[in-house]
Amino acid sequence: MSETFETIRYTADIVIVDTSGRVLLIEREWDPYRGHWALPGGHVDPGETSLAAAVRELEEETAVRVPAGDLRLIGVWDAPRRDPRGRYVTAAYLAVVPAGTLAVAGDDARAARWWPLDALPPRLAFDHAAILAAATQRA
Repeated sequence: MSETFETIRYTADIVIVDTSGRVLLIEREWDPYRGHWALPGGHVDPGETSLAAAVRELEEETAVRVPAGDLRLIGVWDAPRRDPRGRYVTAAYLAVVPAGTLAVAGDDARAARWWPLDALPPRLAFDHAAILAAATQRA
């Protein structure tokens, strides 16, 4: 029996909703999906948990600081072709912040913007629409 191994990259995505019913999205600076809106998130660094990566990536990409204890796991997305770069598995987290929380685009983001949940961009990057739907059903 032969074994085949696949390289799997580990990421964290964050659904941040404010108390007025808006979600924070970033406009991607890089391919894939350059120019598309997406959830903040990124790679889990060596020695880091997905929760720590979620906190770090959110701050790096949007300047929003949320304590790890305020994030709750929504689920894990691991479909084989969810990312055109290869096999990516993401742990997605949810947090609620006060209305009026300021966000500023940072690392890997062209823009950071609060979107009403009932008026989202027509197409989100990757499978982020499914992650967002799962999060809002649980919020």
